[in-house]
Amino acid sequence: MTEHSYEFTRAVTRKPSASIVEGLRAQDIGTPDLEQMLIDHAQYVETLRETGAEVVELPALEAYPDAVFVEDTALCLPEGAIMMRPGAPTRAGEVDGMAPVLRDCYDVVLDINGPGFIEGGDILTTAKEILVGRSDRTDAAGVAELRSLVDRWGYSVHEVFTPAGVLHFKTDCSLLDGETILATKRLDASGCFEGYRVIHTADGEEAAANAIRFNQFVIMPAGFPKTAKRLRTAGYEVREINNTECAKLDGGMSCLSLRF
Repeated sequence: MTEHSYEFTRAVTRKPSASIVEGLRAQDIGTPDLEQMLIDHAQYVETLRETGAEVVELPALEAYPDAVFVEDTALCLPEGAIMMRPGAPTRAGEVDGMAPVLRDCYDVVLDINGPGFIEGGDILTTAKEILVGRSDRTDAAGVAELRSLVDRWGYSVHEVFTPAGVLHFKTDCSLLDGETILATKRLDASGCFEGYRVIHTADGEEAAANAIRFNQFVIMPAGFPKTAKRLRTAGYEVREINNTECAKLDGGMSCLSLRF
């Protein structure tokens, strides 16, 4: 396993499509504004590139409204990529669209074949293990199949449980460095981060938990000043990006890229 699980040289993103207004959502808090989402997405891509990483920006997929959330399609590890099997049936075709892209990047690409389901948004890879959250989109059989695939590379898979009402495990947490995790209090209370240093999001700012550590930056959604201050006080270089439109579809910073 890699010691620095937040250091990357490449990322894959996908432009939002006009069909994004039909994207899945746990509750309706408004229709996404495509124009604003494109502006925000461009800033996100530029911030990734600012670290010196190569960023591939794939064209929009009109047939798949949620395709901008590429993280759910695969788990990218140094040794190889594993194509996921989404729990939302309407998203299955997104994996087929991503597979040839990753086959150009990796010598080894494996597949979750089922019958279980698993999405990348439920997987947090640390320097010690792979944490996988059971959720409405990831079930026990999906976790078990992932464990069988990554065992060949020496990874330990720790199955945990996502709080009720939370779409994905990483909706409520993100990796800050090899031993530190940003998390909501409700998720940390489950005990799933025993052995890690945990920085809590500020009360009322739980949506800030879905951030990413990408090389020198912690990239987080804008609009959560107390949590941003906590991160800066802890010594992290924080970049804030507007996420109002993706949030209408339960999306955040980690959802928008595959990083390797």
